[in-house]
Amino acid sequence: MTPLQEVGTITTHTETAASAPRPAAVPQILEPQDLKALIEQSLDDDQAEGVTVIDLAGKTTFADYMIVASGRNTRHIGAMAAKLAEKLKQAGLRRVEMEGLEQADWVLVDAGDVIVHLFKPEVRTFYNIEKMWGLDLPTPSDTARLSA
Repeated sequence: MTPLQEVGTITTHTETAASAPRPAAVPQILEPQDLKALIEQSLDDDQAEGVTVIDLAGKTTFADYMIVASGRNTRHIGAMAAKLAEKLKQAGLRRVEMEGLEQADWVLVDAGDVIVHLFKPEVRTFYNIEKMWGLDLPTPSDTARLSA
């Protein structure tokens, strides 16, 4: 019989709970009305003007709600869009698509079941997308009442 020889050492590595990789967070599935409420609250927090909610359920397949609002200027609109996108991502939305952020006179935020249009007042008046859905633009007195 031959004596035992050490041929090498075996090293084991155990991960502590702090260093272990964490599973990816499972995104929450927001119901359309909850998503709409979150967006309305964000726009209210950011002092959006003339917020109009259009119920599209049953009228179209691309969204359940469309929200149209105005900002005071391009900087205000860009800030509202960026904050809204961040809040939507924190709420669990995987993808929030935005168009028009570079010029910020009309920013479209696609949150899936809710589409948000943020306009400069004069651009909103020019395009008047509310009329396409059978609604009127908010009047200046409506805007003052909504922002009070």
